Amino acid sequence: MTEQLVELNVTGMHCNNCALSIHKLLEKKGLNNILVDFAGEEVKFSNANGTQLPEIIKGIEQLGFKVVDNLALHAPKFYEKVENKFIFCAIFTAPLLLHMILPWHFLHMPMVQLLLCLPVFIVGCLHFGKSAWHSVKGGVPNMDVLIFIGSTSAFIYSLVGTIQNLGEQYQFYETCATIITLVLLGNVFEKRSVNQTTSAVKDLIKFQQVNANRIINGTIEVINARDVRPGDVLLVNHGDKIPVDGDILEGSASVDEAMLTGESIPVEKEKYDKVIGGTIVQNGNLRMIATKVGSNTILSQIIELMKKAQAAKPPVQKLGDKVAAIFVPAVILISLLTFVLTFFLSDIGLQKSLMNAIAVLVISCPCAMGLATPTAVMVGLGRAAKSGILIKGGDTIEAVANTKYVVFDKTGTLTTGKFSIHDIKVEDGVDLEHIRGIIVAIEERSNHPIAKSLVEGLKSLPQTKLILRSATEEKGLGMRAEDVEGNHYFLGTGKSIDANDFNLSLYKNQVLLAQIAIDDTIKPEAITLITQLKKMGIIPVLLSGDRENRCQKVAKTVGINEVHGEKLPDEKLTVIDIYKQKGKTIMIGDGINDAPALTKADVGVSMNDASQIAIQSARVILLNTDLHSVIKFLQISRHTLLTIKQNLFWAFAYNVIAIPIAALGFLNPMVGAFTMAFSDVVVIGNSLRLKRKRITP
Repeated sequence: MTEQLVELNVTGMHCNNCALSIHKLLEKKGLNNILVDFAGEEVKFSNANGTQLPEIIKGIEQLGFKVVDNLALHAPKFYEKVENKFIFCAIFTAPLLLHMILPWHFLHMPMVQLLLCLPVFIVGCLHFGKSAWHSVKGGVPNMDVLIFIGSTSAFIYSLVGTIQNLGEQYQFYETCATIITLVLLGNVFEKRSVNQTTSAVKDLIKFQQVNANRIINGTIEVINARDVRPGDVLLVNHGDKIPVDGDILEGSASVDEAMLTGESIPVEKEKYDKVIGGTIVQNGNLRMIATKVGSNTILSQIIELMKKAQAAKPPVQKLGDKVAAIFVPAVILISLLTFVLTFFLSDIGLQKSLMNAIAVLVISCPCAMGLATPTAVMVGLGRAAKSGILIKGGDTIEAVANTKYVVFDKTGTLTTGKFSIHDIKVEDGVDLEHIRGIIVAIEERSNHPIAKSLVEGLKSLPQTKLILRSATEEKGLGMRAEDVEGNHYFLGTGKSIDANDFNLSLYKNQVLLAQIAIDDTIKPEAITLITQLKKMGIIPVLLSGDRENRCQKVAKTVGINEVHGEKLPDEKLTVIDIYKQKGKTIMIGDGINDAPALTKADVGVSMNDASQIAIQSARVILLNTDLHSVIKFLQISRHTLLTIKQNLFWAFAYNVIAIPIAALGFLNPMVGAFTMAFSDVVVIGNSLRLKRKRITP
């Protein structure tokens, strides 16, 4: 059963705690590829197990959130914004914190402190208490439970002291208010920071939000790009974004395709060339016909792929998820033990025992563990996308770690894929012009790069025309055809013990007519790529359907020692399987002929454009076919994984160190709240560093 990516707009999420609550709920329901973006108020998941959407929505709303159809129509009210809650609380908390140094004696009065703390406590109850209650009720307690218990304990303790007039040693209103205010401040920073990690998809979506100039009966009508239909004729002027995919009918232009390929140099386009929606006309004007619109455009497919990629978890995240699942109950237990042991087994008294227990609650931070992986993955995917590298998810990033082999297809990968005829050897009594005519007639029916190059190279030379009745392509072999007189032709590779340079053979009625020698140019950056891979401890391998001698020639030129030539598609699968058993294997091919091998490898990398088959078969698509993209992909993956590990180390180390310090009484609850509020920001900040850091192998 195919998995459908479902997207919901969910309001009421204010921090990663809320996101974790929804995430755990959806996991319990058996959903896959879950991504909860509290900053963007989006929830995404793949639904293939028959779970009904209304049931899922009901579960989310029972946690205290609201699923809406349109976020624009459900903008949060003034008092619902976390920024405004923080400002409101800060106004009342400031005099409570400063009462020790301000010369106003009335600030020391218990009733004044109660009146200042009460509005903050009410906001805290509504903000954290509501979330805490729904999370406990749903069986997935979150960090708000800890904050609510901690702040409520301080408030009730102080309130009892005020009612019974027990003196200043019972006044901890400033502790209650400060905990709530500082955690709200942490929420504000967390939301703004997480927003930056998801900027790549948002930037791509902006390219879709354009108008189009549609030509109808000679007049120009300005419409939204969403309203363009296939077959519409559009006018695109200098400086405009091309609204949808299409073909140029008239005109020429320099088009900036950097958003798609990461390549800053504009591409020259003229009549009959294809253009891609979202790219920008830097110079010139053109008329085009729309061919792909809406979700069928390349840009829409890329955005969909990026959204799914953000939701795909790397295995390293499972450790953080397991710990986070038991974290809140464990911290509550540690807090209770802290109170019981310090109160009954020491002489520090009720007040200090309670403060130690509260400090344990408010310094603990499962959020950092929850944010460690997704923030790094989003930034890594975004950086790769801006370089023209589409990676299908965080699991792919981890899959390329410790790569041992990189297997290359030859044609169109290490070579340019642009062929030229080096020689044609005809059999005795056969006319060369007749051979040229047969080759052109057959190869015009094929979309293979070799076929296109042959037609291009021969069309200007003298030839005898041939009319075909039919032509079919045999994957990995060549073309079979039949002319109007009933003659059968085969033009293709076929295996041969002959080690000469003739790599194509032409047969008529099973009789050899000619042999063709074609040459393919090696990409100038191929040698540098292979050298860099070897420096990284990776073994390069050449796997091709081309003749063994030609494969050996290319391999020797670029520096590859392990070569497998003359392999059919099913034989390529066997070779890939052998390497997978020896170590982590990446396959790099053109995404069309190599689709099965790309799927078979640990990670398939397509050097083709964003064709549908490339998106389906490969886990990585290099939109810019420059081989330097391969190294950049490996570098970004390694640094993203390194960032995840750094984040998880910080998240675990922080809690392992901070909780015992708080339990032993070396930490004031207010300092604990401050530290907890900014532990998330440290993790997110480290992830954001990946956006601009210099990456090396």
